[in-house]
Amino acid sequence: MEEDRISVNKKEFLCPLCLDLLNDPVAIPCGHSYCKICITGCWDQEDQMRVYSCPQCRQTFSPRPALATNTMLAEVVEKLKKTKLSADCDAGAGDVQCDVCTGRKYKAVRSCLVCLNSYCQNHLEQHESWFKGKRHNLTEATGRLQEMICQKHEKLLEVFCRTDQKCICVLCTIIEHKNHDIVSAAAQRTEKQKQLKEMQKTFQQRIQQREKDLQQLREAVESHKRSAQTAVEDSKRIFTELIRSIERSRSELIRLIRDQEKTAVSRAEGRLERLEQEINDLRRRDAELEQLSHTQDHIQFLQLSNTTNSHQLTLDLNTVNKYLHLSESNRVITVSYTDHQYLDHPDRFDEWSQVLCRESVCGRCYWEFEWSGDNGVCISVSYKSISRKGEGDECWFGYNNQSWSLICSSSSYSFTHNSIETALPVKHISSRIGVFVDHSAGTLSFYSVSDTMSLIHTVQTTFTQPLYPGFFVYNESSVKLLPKIKIKT
Repeated sequence: MEEDRISVNKKEFLCPLCLDLLNDPVAIPCGHSYCKICITGCWDQEDQMRVYSCPQCRQTFSPRPALATNTMLAEVVEKLKKTKLSADCDAGAGDVQCDVCTGRKYKAVRSCLVCLNSYCQNHLEQHESWFKGKRHNLTEATGRLQEMICQKHEKLLEVFCRTDQKCICVLCTIIEHKNHDIVSAAAQRTEKQKQLKEMQKTFQQRIQQREKDLQQLREAVESHKRSAQTAVEDSKRIFTELIRSIERSRSELIRLIRDQEKTAVSRAEGRLERLEQEINDLRRRDAELEQLSHTQDHIQFLQLSNTTNSHQLTLDLNTVNKYLHLSESNRVITVSYTDHQYLDHPDRFDEWSQVLCRESVCGRCYWEFEWSGDNGVCISVSYKSISRKGEGDECWFGYNNQSWSLICSSSSYSFTHNSIETALPVKHISSRIGVFVDHSAGTLSFYSVSDTMSLIHTVQTTFTQPLYPGFFVYNESSVKLLPKIKIKT
């Protein structure tokens, strides 16, 4: 009867493990449903511990529950399989194309992890008729099929090795990863999702606290302004009633009040600017985590969820040249014409206006800074063994085999190593620059950072010693080190 029909969504009847329509569906004690063969394979991996869990909610069972086919659910799924899906449509920009179509390409609706092909609706039906009786692993249409296959064994990446923190195939579990801590990709996704939720919660709490601090500072600024204005008005009213002999004292008091107002407001506004920048950075990181949490593909989720260490830099005061001026807690570097009379030290650059950071770069590291001025700056990484005394090229960042340097100015950009300078064909670059180093891989990259990141230049080489970030500053230019903002997951 017409009134007995109900509207169903096909996605509600997909197995969470194989992402295909439920086949021989069974329900486990917690209420979640799976293909019988899928949950059986998952629990077979947990036989050694004799404790069995739901890949979705992680509820555990012991002893192993008996599995029985849910006949009512099986009938619904069978009817759904017989229902024709919407007509094929041409593949548009961003759509996955059918690998079998010739000439006019249709949009793929499913991908086979056994055949390594994607199929439109028509060719999917042919595929199912060709392999009737053989269970092929079908998933949502994806252009990432090769990334989901083990490069060594050419098998599907369907489990996760917690020991080595990587996705592997079933053959890997009995060869290279034998006796390792192995779980299904779905189970690891669930665990990782919990960690990211906690991290996102921390970000949101920090945003709320920073917004509260921001409001308090705004109120403090207004209070300072009101107090200063009140003091000025009171002083005017009082001193106009006094004799001319004290006019000089009146003016001096007004000047003092104005100076106090300017100092207080300037200090608060500087703090306001830093807090607003930090809140923007936190919101951007929070948005990235939110986007990552909605990734449907388990393998892509696990591969994207690991980030690079960001590096917090501090300047090595024993290396700073005598004509460099440091400010804002030694985080801003400018050139002055005054000899600052720094103490003699064997690590100090005595001729070039350069300085090195205290921290060395190891592993995969990332840091950011801002520069300003017409004459420009040189952003460098260097071995600690670089020469410090004299004005020869052996001491100058980028003009020896000990250092690599990106030269930034208002009119041009170039990269220098071992006295070989390469002009970079870039137009506008943000004043905010990001530097990425993968020491073991020999990778050095520079990025222009604004609302998005764009690559300026990258170098592939071999690093034989630890690297230290450094800066060369030209006249009337400056460099500002930025605080650490990335979090390692």
